[in-house]
Amino acid sequence: MDIELTYRRGLLRDIGGVPVTYGKREWLDTTPRALGPWPLEYQRFSSTLSAVGSVGITYRRWSGLPTSVGQWSCEHSRFGGTLRRIGPYALRYDHLGNRVRAVGPLEIFYDRGGSRPIRLRLDGEGESLSDDLLLALFLVLFWQKQSWEASARARS
Repeated sequence: MDIELTYRRGLLRDIGGVPVTYGKREWLDTTPRALGPWPLEYQRFSSTLSAVGSVGITYRRWSGLPTSVGQWSCEHSRFGGTLRRIGPYALRYDHLGNRVRAVGPLEIFYDRGGSRPIRLRLDGEGESLSDDLLLALFLVLFWQKQSWEASARARS
């Protein structure tokens, strides 16, 4: 089953029919505010995501790496730089380790420039994107985008 990701004005707007919404002044604030029916909450005066709906997210104290998403624990690479698993979903990266290529059974395809995920493939006919898998996918894409933006700011 193929699932499309839709963009408008450079912002992710839809993941397989689930809308990603932004604030009223999206030209000033490109931070997502809701994923479908789930409001996104951030730490005060920060872009650190603290909850998706009723699912809380915790981070390591100084690094900003996620340690848990609700009841799920998050696993990182040996030296902590790369997220390897969110709960039951293992992550797979490209050969350089820059882009997430899979979240559990969900394979991610990028545009020609490799900067934007545009399509997902879920093995099996009749399979649908479960709420748990949607949550894990959104978080992975959100954190990946934040990491890329931080790297770009550091280079400039």
